[in-house]
Amino acid sequence: MGIRLPGVANAKRILRLADRNSDVIPKGHLAVYVGEAQRRRFVVPVSYLSHPSFQKLLSQAEEEFGFHHPMGGLTIPCREEAFINLTCSLNGS
Repeated sequence: MGIRLPGVANAKRILRLADRNSDVIPKGHLAVYVGEAQRRRFVVPVSYLSHPSFQKLLSQAEEEFGFHHPMGGLTIPCREEAFINLTCSLNGS
């Protein structure tokens, strides 16, 4: 007698699809690269762009990189931990 957990099987299948389609960004989101030395890719809602704290990060990116971003996408020059803290606070507001 086995216990069937369809939710777990579906979650594994979805994760595998997400790995194969890592370049796919959901509608209403954008990819940003965050970090000082080594950069990590994050996908964030477009609504963050209008928040004053996020706009400060965008200003820093403009000062450092102008319109030439070395990763080929929007690069934000801040510590990964600071970015995560900021985005967590934006989720709560």
